[in-house]
Amino acid sequence: MSIKDQLQADVVKHMKDGDRIALQTVRNVLGEIETREKSGKTPTALDDAQLTSLLQKEAAKRRETAAIYNNAGEQDRADRELAEAMVIEAYLPQALSHEEVEAIVDDVIAGLKSAGLEPSVRQMGQVMKPVTAEVAGRFDGKTVSEIVRAKLALQ
Repeated sequence: MSIKDQLQADVVKHMKDGDRIALQTVRNVLGEIETREKSGKTPTALDDAQLTSLLQKEAAKRRETAAIYNNAGEQDRADRELAEAMVIEAYLPQALSHEEVEAIVDDVIAGLKSAGLEPSVRQMGQVMKPVTAEVAGRFDGKTVSEIVRAKLALQ
């Protein structure tokens, strides 16, 4: 079941459960997905990787808004934004730990070495491409880049 299908099925579930915050959040996310799919010259369906990226952005927006409300003394609004962020994050893949990402980077570097390549910081792209494909949406890309750079500097 795709993420979009899961979101659509959960609309009915949240209606039956009477969970107004989750229902409104899922409806808003589905509306954003529909807007993105219909924008442009030709309508396109977003795949799960694109949906994951969109969900990450939506959750981040809610967390940033909650921080703004918190600083303004609007605790009720901040709590609602955080609740919405948690609803959205439930649809995201399980995040990887720092150690898991380091292990993936080590495996990719070892694979390149076994293929006869000696990766250095100059060939960072050769390491980043397979690592990024494997951790897509489950770990911060900037931190992945820092890990790869640090590992290659030790080579």
